Amino acid sequence: MTSPYMTLEGVSCLLPDGRTLFSELNEHFDARHTGLVGRNGIGKSVLARILAGEIAPSSGTCLRSGVVYYLAQQVSVPDDATVADLAGVGSALNALTRIEAGSAAVADFEALGERWDIRQRLQQALEHDGLAYVDAMTPASQLSGGEAMRVALIGAALAHADFLILDEPTNHLDQPSRQALIERLQRWPGGVLVISHDRQLLETMEAIVALTSHGLRRYGGSYTFYAQRQAQERDAAHQQLEQCRVMRKREERVLQQQRERQERRQGRGRREGKSANQARVLLDRQKARSEGASGRLQQQHRQAREQLARREREAAQQVEHEAAIHLHALPQSSATHREVARLEQLVLPFVSHSTCLMTLSMTGQQRIGVTGPNGCGKSTLLRVMAGHLQPLGGRCCVTANRAWLDQRLASLAPECSVLAHMQAVSRMTEGEIRMRLAQLDLEASKIMMPSGALSGGERLKAALAGVLYADPPPPLLLLDEPGNHLDIESLEALERMLRAYQGALMVVSHDAAFLDSLNLTHALMANETGWQLKPWP
Repeated sequence: MTSPYMTLEGVSCLLPDGRTLFSELNEHFDARHTGLVGRNGIGKSVLARILAGEIAPSSGTCLRSGVVYYLAQQVSVPDDATVADLAGVGSALNALTRIEAGSAAVADFEALGERWDIRQRLQQALEHDGLAYVDAMTPASQLSGGEAMRVALIGAALAHADFLILDEPTNHLDQPSRQALIERLQRWPGGVLVISHDRQLLETMEAIVALTSHGLRRYGGSYTFYAQRQAQERDAAHQQLEQCRVMRKREERVLQQQRERQERRQGRGRREGKSANQARVLLDRQKARSEGASGRLQQQHRQAREQLARREREAAQQVEHEAAIHLHALPQSSATHREVARLEQLVLPFVSHSTCLMTLSMTGQQRIGVTGPNGCGKSTLLRVMAGHLQPLGGRCCVTANRAWLDQRLASLAPECSVLAHMQAVSRMTEGEIRMRLAQLDLEASKIMMPSGALSGGERLKAALAGVLYADPPPPLLLLDEPGNHLDIESLEALERMLRAYQGALMVVSHDAAFLDSLNLTHALMANETGWQLKPWP
C-alpha cells in the first residue's frame, strides 16, 4: 500500500447563514496517527467530512490518496438496520445470500466484489471483539450505544481503508473496549485521524493538530507534549498581553506629558505675544506655526495610540479563544443522611444477565460512580430511577426531586432553540440565561438556532445547562456519560462544578480520569455476579 495522505490547500467553509466557520486552512496529514482537537463548535466534524469527501469546501482544495473510511460522531442507522448494515457490509451480505440462492444478477456480483468470505470475516471480528452473542442479522436497535460503536469500528477494519477518520470513537465505549480500540489503531497500517477529547486515546497519537479560530496548528508528539506546549504558549500570550497593556499605559503617560508641555508653551507664547511690541503679521505667523506644531503633535499622538491599541488587540486575540469555560455553582442543598432513593428487588428491563436485579439504598450525601461493561444495564438503571422507564418487577422509590441527563439528550428537542429550552425549565431572566450560556462558550447566534443544528458538544452543553440550572435546583443528579462530546476545557469545568455540588449524585461514565476527579463516595460496579456497591477507591 502506498503511503496514504490527505492535504488541505486553502480550505474555507461558510455556513448557510453566511458566517465563516474556518478559512484558508493548509495542512498535510500522512500515515502518522494524528489527533485533531479543538473547542466545541469550532468545526472539527465539518472538517472531517471535508477530508473524507462527504462535503465540499466553500473554497480551496482537499486532496487525498486511496480509500478513506469515515466514522461519524453519532452512530445512527434506520430502525430496520442489522448489525451487518451497521458494519457497512449489509449490501454485500444480501448480495451473497442471493447469489447462494441462485442469482446471476450482475448487480449482485458487483455489490459483493471479491468479498466471498465476508460473512465469516464479520462473525470472526464480532467474536474477537467480545460480541459473539450477536450475529450479522441481529437488529441494530438491540445494541447499546457502546455496542453500536464497536460494530461500526469493526466495519472500519473490514473496509481495508487506506486512511481512517474517526470522530469521537470512544464515546459510549467501556474501558476494555477503549483499550481494544487503542490496540487496534496501534496495529492499523494506514493513516489515522482521530477527532477526540479522550485524553487516554490522544496520548497514543504521534501528533496533535489543534483547530482554533486562528486556523490549524500542528504539535509533534502525544497529548502530554501538546498540553505542555499549550500551557507554555498560553503563559507567553498572557505575558505579551500584559506587556502591551503596561506599555500602552506608559506611552499614554508620555503622550499626556508631551501634550501638557505643548499647552504650556502655547500658553506662554500667547501671554508673551500680548505683552510684546510686535507687528500683527509677525504675531499671526507665530500663532500659525504654533498651531501647526500642535496639529502635527496631535496627529503623531493619534497614530501612536492607534498603534498601541492595535498591538493590544492582537495580543488579546492570541488568548481570546482560551477564555475559561465557566459553570455556575449549584445552590447548596441540605445534604443529609436522609434516604433519597430506595430500590428493592428491582428487575431492570432489557437486561438478560445477572445485573438485571438491583437492591440499593441511596442517601443525600452519597456520590456514586456507576461502572461496568457495555450492555450491563447502567443507562437502563438511570432511566428507571429518573421515572422514564418502568421496571419489570420490584420497587423503585425516589423521594427527592431529580434531574436526569441521558446519552441521547432526549430532554433537548432538536427543533427547539437553546434559549427557548432554558426559558421553559428555568425562571432566570433572558439576560441571565444568555450570560450563563455565553460562559459555556455558546455564542448568541447559536442559542437562537434549533438545537439539532448544533455540534454534539454544543448540544450537550445546552442539555447540561437545562439540567443544572433548572428551577428548583435538583437535590439528586442522575448523569449518563455527561463527558461525552465535551471539549477538554468544558470537561474540566464540569469536573469543577460537580466537585462543588453538595447533593446526591449518580453518574455513569467510562472515563476513569473524569470519575476520579469528582470526589465520589461509592462505586456501583457491574460484574458477572451482579451489582456491587463499595467505597470509591
